[in-house]
Amino acid sequence: MNRSTFYLRGAGGFSKSSKPYEYANYSPNQSSVKIPDCKPSFVYEDITKQSQALIYRQCGDYNPLYSDPRVAKKAGFPHPILHGLCTLGFAVRAVTMFCCNGEPTLVKRIFGQFLSSVYSGEILITEMWITGTKVIYQTKVKGENAHKVVLSGYVILKDIR
Repeated sequence: MNRSTFYLRGAGGFSKSSKPYEYANYSPNQSSVKIPDCKPSFVYEDITKQSQALIYRQCGDYNPLYSDPRVAKKAGFPHPILHGLCTLGFAVRAVTMFCCNGEPTLVKRIFGQFLSSVYSGEILITEMWITGTKVIYQTKVKGENAHKVVLSGYVILKDIR
């Protein structure tokens, strides 16, 4: 069973409790996941295809935010963004490759916190820290001067001792 809820801050006009959300004011340091202050156990770099959002749409999410430049601009983005779950898929695939020998059945639970948007064609760098059966990760978009954190979370692995 799948359940989805969409919150479009500032779009409903139901209250005056907060002003509309602005991505420019968001800080990726607001993550609730504590990233270890040491070198990651593994780092994996992967590139999304220019058509990645259009390919991922075939999974059934036809929200025009991911395909229509006019809708993306109206939502405050320069062009369509990549689905958050697609970005999460890149991160969890990295964890599965490096921490589970490519065996996805070893994943017990996934937690991810989306921190910023990703655009099709961008390069993703996933850093992973192994702490027992918990793998903490953060995914960044590779940039020329700095890497922007777009996702952080953890994966709980099955204890196969």
